[in-house]
Amino acid sequence: MSRQVINLSAISLVLPWLVLGSPVLKHTTKQSGGGAVYNWLQFDFDPEHSGNDTKETKISIGNVDKLHRLYRVLLPDVADGAPAYLSHVETASGPMNLLFLTTRDGYVVTIDASNGKTVWQHQYGPEHYRINNGFQPIYTTSSPAIDPDLKYVYSYGLDGYVHKYKAGSGEEIKGGGWPELCTTKPFNEKGSSALAVATDAHGISYLYVTNGGYLGDRGDYQGHVTVINLSTGVQHVFNADCSHETVHFVERPGKPDCTSVQSAIWARPGIIYDPTTDKIYMATGNGRFDPHHGDWGDSIFSLYPDGTGVNGGPVDSYTPMNHTFLNRADLDLGSSAPAIIPTPENCNVRDLAVQGGKDQKLRLVNLSDLSGKGKAGNVGGDIGRIIDVPQGGMVFTQPAVWVNPRDHSSWVFLATYSGLSGLKLYISSNGTPSLRVMWKNNYEGSSPIVAGGLLFVAGNNAMRALDPTTGKLLWRDPTIGKVHWESPIVDNGDLFITDESGHLTAYGL
Repeated sequence: MSRQVINLSAISLVLPWLVLGSPVLKHTTKQSGGGAVYNWLQFDFDPEHSGNDTKETKISIGNVDKLHRLYRVLLPDVADGAPAYLSHVETASGPMNLLFLTTRDGYVVTIDASNGKTVWQHQYGPEHYRINNGFQPIYTTSSPAIDPDLKYVYSYGLDGYVHKYKAGSGEEIKGGGWPELCTTKPFNEKGSSALAVATDAHGISYLYVTNGGYLGDRGDYQGHVTVINLSTGVQHVFNADCSHETVHFVERPGKPDCTSVQSAIWARPGIIYDPTTDKIYMATGNGRFDPHHGDWGDSIFSLYPDGTGVNGGPVDSYTPMNHTFLNRADLDLGSSAPAIIPTPENCNVRDLAVQGGKDQKLRLVNLSDLSGKGKAGNVGGDIGRIIDVPQGGMVFTQPAVWVNPRDHSSWVFLATYSGLSGLKLYISSNGTPSLRVMWKNNYEGSSPIVAGGLLFVAGNNAMRALDPTTGKLLWRDPTIGKVHWESPIVDNGDLFITDESGHLTAYGL
C-alpha cells in the first residue's frame, strides 16, 4: 500500500540549461553561460560502478580545504546507501537540482539539492511483513537509479516490487509491467543492493534488481537478479540457485520453488556492466556450488545484458578452489562485486577485475574468460597470487577504480571496517598483472569514490578527502553520524552523504 506526501514549496533554481546528447548518454548537460553540469545517475556513478567521477571540475586538491557544510536535514528514516542526483529537473516550482534517496523503511525521498527541502516522497513500507515471518520488520539497503532519458527514477519497495516515478512530480507510473515484481518473498528475500541501469551495445537499456537474504542467512531465499527492459517492461529472472528455472520462486511448500537456498546477490552495486565484453557480472554469497543442479554459490558469473545465460546456466563463471570452505565458514565471495580495472597495452589480460570477499582476500580475474577454461561451471582460474586485504577486514564495500592522469597508472581503493588502502596495478615483463600496495591507513569507511582528483570516503563520525596517490588526509569533517553502508557522491562542486542517524549532509565550496 502506498503512502504519499508531496511538498512542492521548495525554493526553485531557475537556470537556463540545455540538455545535450543522445537519450542513452546524458550524464552531462551544458549551461548556456558556459561550463558543464552533470548527473550522478546510480550508485558509484556509472554502469561499471567504478566510483570514478570523471566529470567533476569544481572541487580539486587546491580548494578541497574550503569545503564547508551547506545544510543537514533529517530524512524519514536511514538511507543506508547512496543518493542519485539529477540536474535541472522541471517541477511545479520550477527547475531544480534533485537528490533521490531510498530509506530502510521503503521511502523514496526527493530533495532539493540546493537547500535540503523535501520536494516529494512516497513509501512502500514493511506493512505486515516480518523478517523470516518472525518479529522484526523487513527493511532495505537499496539505492535508487535514474532512467537514461532522465525522466524517471526507480526505487525498491518493501512490497517486493521496484517502482517507477516521474522525477519532477513523483507521479508513479503504473501499467506496462510497472510496478515490476522483484520477489514474492520480501519477508525472506532482501533488497540489499543498489538498483543499476545499463545500456547495451545495441542501445537497449535495462534496470537490474538483485535480491539476497537477511542477516543470519535464514529462511527460504534464493539469490537472483531481475532484469527489466526499460522500453518494453518485459523482465527476465536469473536465479543463482536452480538457474534453469527463470521464474520468481514462492515460499515452500508452494510451487515453483527450489530445493537449494542462499547464494545471495547482495554486494553494494548488485551487478556490474562491462561495455567491453557487453555482459553483466555479479558475485554470490555463501551457498552450494553445483553447476549440474544450477547452483552458483560463492561464484562470480556473467550474463548477457538482458539477463539470459547459456543452457540453463550463466554465460561464464569463476569459483574459487576453496568454495566448499567459504560456504561452510560463511565467508561470502560476493560480499563485494567485481571492480573493473583499466589495463595498459602491455597487459596480457584486457578485461581485468578485482574481487574482494569476507575471507579478507583480493583476487584478480579475467572477465573475458573467468575460469580460464572458456565456459561456466569450472573451478579456479584466478590470475596470479591471491593477496590479503592490506589493512585487514572483511570487504563489505565496493572498491573505487581510478586512472592517474599524470602517468596513466591504474589504481584500486579499498575501504573496510579496519582501514583504507590504495593499490596500484603492476604489469610484469611477461604481461602478468598484479596489485601492489602503495599506502594504507586506519581510516575505516564505506565504499570510497574518486572525484576531482581526490579520494572521498565516509567513516564513523568522519567525512574525509585524501590524496589518492599517497593517502594523505587533505580535509575532514567530524560532525556526521556513524556509517554502515552509506557512501558519498560528488556532483557539480557539492558533496553529499547520509548516515546512521538518518541525516543527509551537504557540503560545498
